[in-house]
Amino acid sequence: MTFMDDVLLGLLETRSAVLADVEKGAVRDRLLVRSDLTGTMQLYEFTAGAGLRQVTALSEPVGAARYLAGSRRAVIEVDRGGNERHQLYLVDLEDPAAFAPAGVAELYALTDDPGHGHHLAGVSPEGALVAYVSNKRNGVDFDLWVADLGAGEHRLLYSGGGWCQPSSGFSPDGRWVSVRLPGPRPLDHELLLVEVATAEVRSVLAHPDEAAELGPPAWVDSTSFYLSSNVGSDHAGIVRCDIVSGESVPLAGTEKGWDLEAVTSPDGGALVVIENRNGASAMTLFERDKARQPTEIPVSEPGVVTSYQIGPPMFSLDGSRLYYTLSTPRLAGDVWVYDRRSGETSRLTVSPAPITADRLVTAEIAGTESFDGERIPLFAYRPREVTGRVPVVVVVHGGPESQSLLSFNPIVQGLVAAGYGVVVPNVRGSTGYGKRYASLDDTTRRLDSVRDLQAVHAWLSVAGFDPDRAALWGGSYGGYMVLAGVAFQPELWAAGVDIVGISDLVTFLENTSQYRLSENRVQTRALDTVHIACQVDFS
Repeated sequence: MTFMDDVLLGLLETRSAVLADVEKGAVRDRLLVRSDLTGTMQLYEFTAGAGLRQVTALSEPVGAARYLAGSRRAVIEVDRGGNERHQLYLVDLEDPAAFAPAGVAELYALTDDPGHGHHLAGVSPEGALVAYVSNKRNGVDFDLWVADLGAGEHRLLYSGGGWCQPSSGFSPDGRWVSVRLPGPRPLDHELLLVEVATAEVRSVLAHPDEAAELGPPAWVDSTSFYLSSNVGSDHAGIVRCDIVSGESVPLAGTEKGWDLEAVTSPDGGALVVIENRNGASAMTLFERDKARQPTEIPVSEPGVVTSYQIGPPMFSLDGSRLYYTLSTPRLAGDVWVYDRRSGETSRLTVSPAPITADRLVTAEIAGTESFDGERIPLFAYRPREVTGRVPVVVVVHGGPESQSLLSFNPIVQGLVAAGYGVVVPNVRGSTGYGKRYASLDDTTRRLDSVRDLQAVHAWLSVAGFDPDRAALWGGSYGGYMVLAGVAFQPELWAAGVDIVGISDLVTFLENTSQYRLSENRVQTRALDTVHIACQVDFS
C-alpha cells in the first residue's frame, strides 16, 4: 500500500459522533449519540464512566433521536434505501432482548407509511406525546401531527399548507409545539406556535413585507423565549418574545454583525448565543445573574458546533453542563461538555481517526474582490512540505442557499494530502453573511455567482497557487456551478468534477418530488436560470 493509499483509506475510515439528545431527569446525565462507528450512523447511549453503548445495528442510518421522558425509551427516524421517506420507531434502551436491533421489524413502528415522509418535531415534557411533520395527508404538504403513545392515536394539529419543518419542539409546560414554515419569498420563514389542546396557531414576529428568517424558540419559561431573527436587519440577532404580552425585545450585547442562534438551560437561567463568525462557531454564555459578565465558551480549535448536520448544543437538567458536538477541519466530530461551575471543557467521545489531527491541515481565512467590488469570502488549504506553485482545486458548496463551514471534509484533506491546494469560496448567494449577500444571485442575477468563480481564479496566483492547473469541484448546486464554470470560462479551468449537478433542467423538474417542487418553487427559479444562461455573454 502506498503512502497516499494509506492516507485516503485512513480518511475514509475516520469516524464521528454527534449529540442527539440529553436525558432530562436522570440521576446522572445520559446522552443519545449518533455515531458511524460501524460505517453508518447508528444510535448509542453515553454515560460518564461507561462511555458509548450501542443501541441499534440497523442496515439503514439513524436520523434524529430523542428520549421519551418517564421511560427508558427513545424515538428515532429511519428511512429505507436512502429514499428520504423516514419513519418513526420506538427503541427500548433497557431490555437486553432489544439490544442492538438489526432491523426495523424488531422495533415498534410509530409510523409505517413508506410512501410518505415523517420527521420528528419534538417529545412532550412528560414523554406521552410525540410531535412530527408528515406529507401523508396529500403527498405534498408537510403537516404537523401529534401521536399519543398511551392511546395509540395520531391527531392532525396543523394543515395550513406548506412544508412545516421541525423547530425546538414543545414548550416547557407542553402546551405549544413550534414549527417553521417557508414564507412566500426566498430565505423567508415563519415561526408558528401550535397549541396542542386546541390547535390554535400563533405566528411569532410576523413580517409580511419582507423576507426574514426566524430560529427555533429557546424557552426561558412557559410563556417566554429567545430566538434568532433578522426581521428588519441584515443579520440575525437575538430577540426575547413574550406570548402573553406579545412583546419582543432585542437582547442587548448581541449586535455582532454575524448571524446568531440561541439555546437556553431548562430553568431559563442560562443563555448561550452561538455566533457564525465567517463559517466558524463562537459560543457566549449569558447568565440570569446580571452581575456575571458574558463568557465566551472555549473550543479546542476553530470549528462548528451547529450546522445542518449537527444539532445545537444542549444543557443538562440543572443547567450546570453544556453538551455539544464539535467538528473542525481536522476533527470529524465528537461530543464535548462545558462545565459552567468550573469553566472546564472536556471531550467525551474520541472517535477512531487513523489519520491523526497533526497530519491534517486547517484553513486560512481569506477573501477576494469580484467584478462589482463585492468581497467573496473563502478558505484556503495548503499542502505541507510542498514548494512552488501547486495545482489547486476550487470546491463549491451546494444549496445554493448554504454555506461552506470550517468543518471536517475528507475530500478536502485527501486532496491536500495528495499535494493539491484547495480553495473553498462562499460565492454570492451563500448564507451566513447577511440577507443582502444571500440575495445577490436571485432571479436575473443567478450567473453573477459564476462570475465570482472568475474572481477566485484571479486570486489563485496572488495566493501562490498555480492558476494554469486549477480545477472546479462541486456537488448538487455546486455541481451546476462546475458545469457553468467550465462552460462559460473554459480558458480558466483545467478540469471540472461535477457530482449530481443539475445539467438538464427539464428532466430535473420531471423527476423532483412534488413536495419539493411545491415548496421551493424550483420550476420558477430553475427556469429563470436556464433563460438567463441562454442570453448571457461572458466574453
